[in-house]
Amino acid sequence: MRLHDYLNFNARETPADEFACDGRRTVTNADAAAEANQIANAFVSAGIQVGDRVAILSKNSVEYAILYFGASAAGAVPVPLNYRLAPAEWSYIINDAGARMMIASQEFTTLIDTVRSELESVKQYYQIGGESDSGWESYVSWVSSQTTDSCDRRIQDDSDIYQMYTSGTTGHPKGAILQQRAVTSNIIQVVNSGLAFNPGERALIVAPMYHAAACIVSFSAISGGASLYIQEDFNPAEVVRAMDEEGIAVALLVPAMIQACLVGVPDISDRQYPHLRTVVYGASPIAADTLRSAIASFQCDFLQGFGMTETTAVISIMSARDHQVALDNRPELLLSAGRPIVGCEVRIVNEHDEEIPNGEIGEIITCGPQLMSGYWNLPHETASALKGGWMHTGDAGMVDDDGYIYIQDRLKDMIVSGGENVYPAVVEAALFGHPAVADVAVIGVPDDQWGETVKAIVVLRIGEFISEEDLIDFCGGKLGGFERPRSVDFIEALPRNASGKILKRELREPYWSGQDRQIS
Repeated sequence: MRLHDYLNFNARETPADEFACDGRRTVTNADAAAEANQIANAFVSAGIQVGDRVAILSKNSVEYAILYFGASAAGAVPVPLNYRLAPAEWSYIINDAGARMMIASQEFTTLIDTVRSELESVKQYYQIGGESDSGWESYVSWVSSQTTDSCDRRIQDDSDIYQMYTSGTTGHPKGAILQQRAVTSNIIQVVNSGLAFNPGERALIVAPMYHAAACIVSFSAISGGASLYIQEDFNPAEVVRAMDEEGIAVALLVPAMIQACLVGVPDISDRQYPHLRTVVYGASPIAADTLRSAIASFQCDFLQGFGMTETTAVISIMSARDHQVALDNRPELLLSAGRPIVGCEVRIVNEHDEEIPNGEIGEIITCGPQLMSGYWNLPHETASALKGGWMHTGDAGMVDDDGYIYIQDRLKDMIVSGGENVYPAVVEAALFGHPAVADVAVIGVPDDQWGETVKAIVVLRIGEFISEEDLIDFCGGKLGGFERPRSVDFIEALPRNASGKILKRELREPYWSGQDRQIS
């Protein structure tokens, strides 16, 4: 099975049904399949071979959704870029992937041009939207000039389908390689574990489409004959309006989005949401009070998904029934990440990879058909992460006697703020660039709205001074907005162990004391 098989099937069986709408364009299944064929043929005509990487930088759009299917048919491998990153971070990822082509929406082309001289492998630049700028060809003209006939390439289920970047222990992001069979397997797993879609339904996609969660929900919706209602950016009032007025059946939101809707949209409880049946959330659990308020407002089921880029997306699901049981008589379940999806195994192991009893804390490892094939050009990291055929998540947790997974802490230091991954080493590297900074550690601290926010703990050089505000401003051109510290503490020395490693657990402890878990 290949991703584009789903779209081709829908185009044959229900050609006039809606594929996607984004406020600018509404396309049918037949139109989407024709455009996907044009994209595939455009890649072929441009000399893109099976397995060649193509960098994509755009906010959500119909074009972005169809690009995944067109690339799948041609064997081109999208490298979706987080548009919230700084240009230097894009440059690293593009170069690391060896991307041969750059496709960017007009609002980002000027920023790409600031690092264009650094992009070693990119030979072709295409701009989505607007008039073509200097050095950029029109994406629409390029695609529309191609035939709508099917691409003649035979793509196998072990072909790479996309490469998404996640953190490395050195601070450099790592490219997780997903194959066709991993993604199509995760679609089947998700659909058969509680997130099924029906023909004619609409799924709200406002989470960014460079993210694994938005991809798997989008692909799962298309697999079931549903369509995508795509929003470019998150606007609480517009999300609530769409959920009420646009026939939305399933909405993917992170808890911070749900909270923003509850507190920022005055008429949220006055609306009807006639078609809404499920809100899917992930990236962090949800507070009981927030969940109760959301259920009262939206009058629908809630479902939590837990996973990571390296597992395509989903490892476990806390179903709608689990949520109801939690609210009725088992409130501790709200702290869980649910139970493994069909075809996926989860174990808790000690430092020797030995499985430990239920209730004891160890590393969460998982096995299933949805695992990545490895990290791009990082054989040692791949061997470590996929040791024994099990993905070592880097999360510490436990499993209870009913099979529910509880995440207790993060073995890796990644911070999850509002559903976005923040890598402390990246933030620390930026802060070290200030001449007043002698030492620094970055941690996540609890936040009611975002789950976690970024805090920098800084040691200044002798005789130097900088204010908290000025140091945060210093990060402005070096980090994406979500990566910048929200607060800075100044201390005399960072705690370290005998080998010199910073004791981040000790730094986190005062902020997380009294929390139900040491991860948001």
